[in-house]
Amino acid sequence: MQLPATRTLFLWAFLGCLGLIAIALYLEHIVGLEPCPLCHVQRFAVALFGLLCLLATVHNPKRLGQGIYAVLTLLAAGLGLAAAGRQIWLQGLPEDQLPSCLPPLEFMLEAFPLQEIVAKMLHGTADCAAVDWTLLGLNIAQLNSICFSAMLVFSLFVLLRKHSGSKLSVQHS
Repeated sequence: MQLPATRTLFLWAFLGCLGLIAIALYLEHIVGLEPCPLCHVQRFAVALFGLLCLLATVHNPKRLGQGIYAVLTLLAAGLGLAAAGRQIWLQGLPEDQLPSCLPPLEFMLEAFPLQEIVAKMLHGTADCAAVDWTLLGLNIAQLNSICFSAMLVFSLFVLLRKHSGSKLSVQHS
């Protein structure tokens, strides 16, 4: 059995990220869910992961380049998983222990330095603890953590796979 070339795998991962961003935009603009700061961080991580996969698809690097892209996608997926994990943790806190809400992102971009905005967004707020939508009993942060875990597994697979030419050969004994 031959597994697809790494270029094809990166293309499929990019298309998956495109689908995740489309779902996020649907939930925001059609369903009317307002993204919280940690949701923005998770969107950024998905977009970064997808962009890296697109670059890897277009670039079609050899083994060393594939490893570099895999490490970079691993970092993007790790950022997203950390943000989703933080959001899940906030959702489990009692209301009186939640951090205060932040002003809208547009206002913060005008009023605060970028470093302070990033720190505030990574910390999360009471807005991040709201569970406004579920699918199969899982909220958005939980679903995202599953997606980011899959991205981590993908990145590790690309990083650790053995090559024989451009395709991996798997022989059954």
